[in-house]
Amino acid sequence: MIVWINGAFGSGKTQTAHALHRRIPGSYVYDPERAGYFIRRNMPKALAQGDFQDFPMWRSINASMLRYLDANHDGPIIVPMTIVNPVYWREVVGQLCEEGIDVRHFTLCASEAVLRKRLKSRGEGGSSWAAHQIERCVAGLADETFRVHLDTDRTTIADNVERIAAGADLVLAPDNRGPFRAAVDRLATQIKHIRFRP
Repeated sequence: MIVWINGAFGSGKTQTAHALHRRIPGSYVYDPERAGYFIRRNMPKALAQGDFQDFPMWRSINASMLRYLDANHDGPIIVPMTIVNPVYWREVVGQLCEEGIDVRHFTLCASEAVLRKRLKSRGEGGSSWAAHQIERCVAGLADETFRVHLDTDRTTIADNVERIAAGADLVLAPDNRGPFRAAVDRLATQIKHIRFRP
């Protein structure tokens, strides 16, 4: 099974994905962004594009990787990745679904004000690349293509994990961490996934 966690930047995709991973033994978090950075590093600057999702090979590489992982890994594959273009969505996720692969998709939704507040809390101000994507992401993800929509304005990461697990029919292991350990884990995840975008 593939569990795809979509959402605008600041919606909590990465934190939710890693919290879900911690509670599902045998699960694996797959990061499609890495293919984008590989593509950018291996072509002339003149060919670079603002969004690596615009490269057809980004979409085909990730579809191929997820197909392989689904066929060869026993546990759920968790994918935290923003895709708001329905055409690109069909090329990656739609193709996998057509091949009979079980993809459970969830979009973490939040208001623009909440998204901006969350981005600011992690050091990305109003002029950051992520902040400039908010309106485009909120509008695009409202499309029916990107259901199931989960409102996260007033929920915690733990709440998101519970709702996704229930929606995907996944059994969660107990979370026996105390508040301090949970906070440390969240900070470590945030630091590990800092991205420097154009």
